[in-house]
Amino acid sequence: MAETTSRSRRKVRQGTVLSSKMDKSIIVRINRTIMHPLYKKTFRTFSKLYAHDEKNDAAVGDVVRIMETRPLSAKKRWRLVEIVEKAK
Repeated sequence: MAETTSRSRRKVRQGTVLSSKMDKSIIVRINRTIMHPLYKKTFRTFSKLYAHDEKNDAAVGDVVRIMETRPLSAKKRWRLVEIVEKAK
């Protein structure tokens, strides 16, 4: 039970796979809309996150859900939870 409560506090993000060429790793693009604090104009921005894909399931264009985890390498701090939608 203690493990489920600690895992529930981890950040979960949903994004699109940009690259899956690495072994057991993917790059996920997370899109966000932000409002400018002074001018109030909304604009789109994105983040690229490196995630661990144990079974090499994800492909380019897939919509995936990733979860925050301990550092796995120099850049990887996320892991693949599920593939929400496969690319067409």
